[in-house]
Amino acid sequence: MTTSLSRIPRTRDAAAYAERSRRGARDPRPDHGRPLETEYRPRHPLDLRRTVLYQRHGAGDPTMSVSGSVIWWASRTPMGIATLAIRETHPGVIRGAAWGPGREWALSMLPALCGADDEPGDFDASRHPLIADAHRRNPGIRLSRTDLVFDALVSAIFEQKVTGMQAFGAWRRIVTWCGERAPGPTPTPMFAPPTIEGWQHVPSWAWHRAGLEPPQSQTVVRAARRGDSLVRALHAAEDGEAVDRVLISQPGIGPWTSAETRIRAFGDPDAVSVGDYHLAHEVGYALTGRRVDDDGMLQLLAPWAGHRQRVIRLIGASGIHEPRRGPRLHPEDHRTR
Repeated sequence: MTTSLSRIPRTRDAAAYAERSRRGARDPRPDHGRPLETEYRPRHPLDLRRTVLYQRHGAGDPTMSVSGSVIWWASRTPMGIATLAIRETHPGVIRGAAWGPGREWALSMLPALCGADDEPGDFDASRHPLIADAHRRNPGIRLSRTDLVFDALVSAIFEQKVTGMQAFGAWRRIVTWCGERAPGPTPTPMFAPPTIEGWQHVPSWAWHRAGLEPPQSQTVVRAARRGDSLVRALHAAEDGEAVDRVLISQPGIGPWTSAETRIRAFGDPDAVSVGDYHLAHEVGYALTGRRVDDDGMLQLLAPWAGHRQRVIRLIGASGIHEPRRGPRLHPEDHRTR
């Protein structure tokens, strides 16, 4: 299913939009004055990069980038746009600096972004030797959260039923074209995602040029029409199951999208992305040496109920991956249709 050619603008209109986008990318960064700064000293071991960069949507993500020892995050907070720069100045000392109208909110989220709300509690890594070893070697991996529910939902919708390369490319293009330039001395031009209203008004031809298929773009627009009430309902949900009920009731959103939203927005330690193209195979291979399906994966993860996402993250950190069985999937590019 592809976008009708009648919905794509005339060449001169597309060229004018592209030129405006290029001019915007060269404009000076908004001047929001000196940054606010803070220092965070985690009470637990912290692998800053592995924890925070889980929120990044590919190496070219315009909302999160890395320059040397600094992680930059551009976001649209409830208080306005903000840029947060994070670095570990000494072992166990995290410095944060923030620019923009939402800088106070962004700084207040620094501990949560670094996994401060992630409490392993009764997690028992000893149930499997691979998990025990990965847990011992990676004590600083924490589950990060942003509390930016709608952004997490939209990015998950982008990733439905396509390769990561396709999803990340579409996210990069739409956020750069339709988002807002981030303040502060970012190493490259960075952008915060559109507002909820802004997502409703992304031109149909922009979705097409970005490489996002109509089912995904239509799901984003439908969710944005209910955006404010949807965000309120998600923040009011008491647990992951309640979040699932809210999200899965929306057209075009299933268990996989809901789980991905829970992981990024809330740092949910028990979320499992059922329906993922690779996940069940990787979990099965790591824990048993053979492939399993989604039902088999859930059975394998059942002993760690409450911490299943933590186990999945440790499997990823273990370095154990199922050997490739064939050529890598070559994504089809529909943008020339």
